[in-house]
Amino acid sequence: MDNYRLRNAILNAASRNAALVIKNANIVNVFTGTIEQGDVAIRDGIILGIGNYSGREEIDAKGAYLCPGLIDGHVHIESSMAHPSRFADCVLQQGTTTVIADPHEIANACGTDGIQYMLDQTEWLPLSVFFMIPSCVPCTSFETSGAKLVATDMEPFLSHKRVIGLGEVMDYVSVVSGDGEMLDKLKLFERRPIDGHAPLLSGDDLNAYCIAGPRTDHECSTYDEIFEKMRKGMRIHIRVGSACRGMEELVRKVADNKLPTRRMLFCTDDKHLEDIEREGHINYILRLAVANGISPIEAVQMATINAAETYGLQRYGAIAPGYRADMVLFDNLTDFNPIMVFSNGIQFKPHADTLLKRDPRIYNSVHLAPRKPGILDLAVHENMPVINLVPGELLTNLTFENVPEEDGKFVPTPELLKAAVFERHMSSGRVGVGILKGMRLANGAIASTVGHDSHNLIVVGDNDRDMLAAVDALEASSGGFVVVSQGKVLAQLPLPIAGLMSDLPLHEIIERQKQLLAAFRSIGRYADGDPFVTLSFIALPVIPCVRITDMGVFDVTEMQFVQ
Repeated sequence: MDNYRLRNAILNAASRNAALVIKNANIVNVFTGTIEQGDVAIRDGIILGIGNYSGREEIDAKGAYLCPGLIDGHVHIESSMAHPSRFADCVLQQGTTTVIADPHEIANACGTDGIQYMLDQTEWLPLSVFFMIPSCVPCTSFETSGAKLVATDMEPFLSHKRVIGLGEVMDYVSVVSGDGEMLDKLKLFERRPIDGHAPLLSGDDLNAYCIAGPRTDHECSTYDEIFEKMRKGMRIHIRVGSACRGMEELVRKVADNKLPTRRMLFCTDDKHLEDIEREGHINYILRLAVANGISPIEAVQMATINAAETYGLQRYGAIAPGYRADMVLFDNLTDFNPIMVFSNGIQFKPHADTLLKRDPRIYNSVHLAPRKPGILDLAVHENMPVINLVPGELLTNLTFENVPEEDGKFVPTPELLKAAVFERHMSSGRVGVGILKGMRLANGAIASTVGHDSHNLIVVGDNDRDMLAAVDALEASSGGFVVVSQGKVLAQLPLPIAGLMSDLPLHEIIERQKQLLAAFRSIGRYADGDPFVTLSFIALPVIPCVRITDMGVFDVTEMQFVQ
């Protein structure tokens, strides 16, 4: 807050000169853990005080619960598949007023141009968007990315007022081994928040990781992992996105063991607009947390002040004098259904979709080499590596199995699918081919240019004809998601912004996402979450146990290719 606004806020508070008063509210105080009955006075986007007030405009809360605006502690806006303005409209309706965004998806596709694009496109939004600069572009050396960022590339962004730290440090192998390039990045951000990403890391390796600088983690899959990381000073994100569900058991154990929650916060990481519209955003995680034993006040703290303190957001995350007037009025503290949302003291109302200008540096980013005959052939030998999806998790398992073959080449079945990753940034023609179990497809294929984190084109199917038709469709649309059966496109969502985001109006994006899911169900089955989100993570070579990249099938545990 500059001196002019600060002086005005002081004088207006002293004279009780409120422009807006929210009256008769049950106000959640995240500092004392209590609920206070009263009015909240606001002027120029700042909370002046709590008590008995009158103002030029008054809104009667009628005893509903007024909470600080919700904060998503770690999100990739690109994974909503929508331009940031469409994403903002969707999450604000659910009570989220602030997000900590990591633009490493678009950075892996477009480098620093992608980061600048996200900064520019979020400058004018009613949603507060703060950024962590991506730490791992590329994620690892075991895939082909569209860019490479080193510390000197990141340095110019440090002066931006909404850049607050270093994004999730996924390449924990480089951290623990003391890799020079990685240490340069950590040194650059040593006085700012640094996000971690260290699934199953423990013991001495976790000690070394913490010493290097990361102080958060959103990849915990067991209570013991949460407890160890908290013991070592890390803050823990409880994550519920489109693919990563299954947090209920973790939360129940946190509640049962009375583990302190003031160093825990909520995040979605990756969640599609259709899921946000249907379920909610951070308010959905609030609902799950309370249903599984976390007290409502603690849950609200996790969704607000805990995140603000983790990321050093001054004057965010609370309803108190001098704080930014980001608030959400809920009907109750069980279901967390928003009645009204206020951002910077202004009641949020969805606006008409704006026409977006196309940036040539960001559009038209899909560059595939011509497909050669037999490009999807996979030679069979005894005990072939198979990627096994784990229900409800991003984790996978590696098995070795004898598979169907003809003339020495793998023949996929509806239960044992072929998976392929096409390098799409440099037209190299490189393609990795493997075998996937845990998703069913009959006479069809699904494909996407959203393939974390290097975002090459990934396709899965039970026959080569449909797989190649899906690749052709995505090349023609400059990226996106597609479902193909018997050579025909059943549903498609073009994503021309870096092959990751759509510039369509919000309602049309959501409708196309629904069409994709319906088309998938007509040819396939996947009971554990969103199949398209799961598809997008099959190529991420930092989450155990096995992945596939444009270079082949990769064993994350052993850090080596297996075929």
